Amino acid sequence: MMKFTAAKFTFLLLFLNVNYAGAQVKPSTAAERMAGIAQRKTLDENSTLKDIKFRNIGPTNMSGRVVDVEVNPQNPTEFYVAYASGGLWHTTNNGQSLVPIFEKENAYTIGDIAVNWSNRNIWVGTGESNSSRSSYAGNGIYHSTNNGKSWTWLGLPQTQHIGKIILHTTDANIAWVAAIGNLFSASKERGVFKTMDGGKSWKHVLQIDENTGVIEMDINPKNPDELYACAWYRTRRAWNFEEAGKTSGIYKSTDGGNNWKLISTPASGFPTGDKIGRIGVAVHAANPSILYAIVDNQNNRPDTARKTVDTNYVLKDFKNLDKAAFAKLDQNKLDSFLADSYIDKKYTAAYVKKLVAQDSIKPTALFDYFFDANTALFETPIIGAEVYRSDDAGTSWKKTNSKPLELYNTYGYYFGKLTVASDDPNKLIILGYDLQVSTDGGKTFKDKDKVSTHADWHACWINPKNNNHWVAGNDGGANVTYDNGDHWFKANTPAVGQFYNITTDNAKPYNVYGGLQDNGVWYGPSTAKESDQWNYENPYPWKRMGGGDGMQVQV
Repeated sequence: MMKFTAAKFTFLLLFLNVNYAGAQVKPSTAAERMAGIAQRKTLDENSTLKDIKFRNIGPTNMSGRVVDVEVNPQNPTEFYVAYASGGLWHTTNNGQSLVPIFEKENAYTIGDIAVNWSNRNIWVGTGESNSSRSSYAGNGIYHSTNNGKSWTWLGLPQTQHIGKIILHTTDANIAWVAAIGNLFSASKERGVFKTMDGGKSWKHVLQIDENTGVIEMDINPKNPDELYACAWYRTRRAWNFEEAGKTSGIYKSTDGGNNWKLISTPASGFPTGDKIGRIGVAVHAANPSILYAIVDNQNNRPDTARKTVDTNYVLKDFKNLDKAAFAKLDQNKLDSFLADSYIDKKYTAAYVKKLVAQDSIKPTALFDYFFDANTALFETPIIGAEVYRSDDAGTSWKKTNSKPLELYNTYGYYFGKLTVASDDPNKLIILGYDLQVSTDGGKTFKDKDKVSTHADWHACWINPKNNNHWVAGNDGGANVTYDNGDHWFKANTPAVGQFYNITTDNAKPYNVYGGLQDNGVWYGPSTAKESDQWNYENPYPWKRMGGGDGMQVQV
């Protein structure tokens, strides 16, 4: 149990500056990583365990984190689903079943995919771009001309995390790749890369700095020389994460990506500065002069008040108190806060008020003691997601939403996608913790999450022939709706959940326990067998122990 003392309070009010003087581990080069892949393949081929057959024991009632969906516009029952760490899957029956087509390549994490539906070519950009601690690196671009039966590696191994692939609308040899770059180290191999020969060679056409990559792009479908790229400054270390910086912004090219100009200037009306984080952009297909952008604005809100539903105190309430204000705190609410904080039971509201009154601790000591990054994640009063619209191809921007969107909390680095209906410039979908739709050009939004859907949305396709039909993906898999999000069905049969840790017990037969990314902690018998008939035959053999992010498990 945590020992809560006046001395500890006082000590933690001091500013500690710890300099790590140990040797720093240098990031692996692209050549070293590719050599490691080759070595691993050789070891696999010569392993005495290579012929062992694995079987799926579950759990199979949820899927994993979707990062992209690509749907056949002529036949929307056919689509591809890309998973952050579960490969690429294909369906021709509207998601009732999916087949893996990216199983044996030298990468399993995906950032984005693109499909040229005229020639059936598939492009896969490896390395998830959502920039969580669990977002693993890839090794460049893969290409298939036969629906994934075979793949050709097209290079760009140094990019590590790819945010977007854009295909030329008429020339199959031209493509652009938005690379966000290394997650845990600085590198120059980030920005926009262009190929004019189908991926045989690449040119680095937009380079900003060693910590600023490009997370998102879009193209004018009527003029493929006109492109937009969203730059994002972000640095992550084991001990710190910066998700915003002054080099974040929107760039535009009018010559096919050979030259770029920053268009998100202060004069344009788009927010700028060192608190601007991840940005997403969408071009309206019918009228490409209309653009929408969603931005993670890390600046503080003018109104910093944030209360829980039951009106109990939250940590922020203790941040700027003086002695008089602390003395007036509600006794019962303060006792409730202290009890929920799991500190020594002797620290009641009366006792803590006495310490403050005697100047044994400062009135802000509660805030100073308990504040940490996890608390800040949910209580820091920042602006968060904002939507901007341009009606002149990016020359000027106006904010569309007048009220806070409550879409990102403080982790906007994990989201950043939006899409606009091709037949209605005022209908758009924004993705975050919720999926929200607007039919008035972004002035108001309505939440379309339902009981049958998972939180944390990362991809959405709107049918150009029926804008009430969407195919979308979140941390629980893919979902499909035909009535504007009022009802959804799950298209998440692939059991590709991201396990952080698994363990077993000593029962006979033994049970397996595991913690999943955003899908809780589960346990089930080692004798379980994957079956589509479990809900008709017997109770489901796997049991859920907790929600949210599962992690380490010990039995």
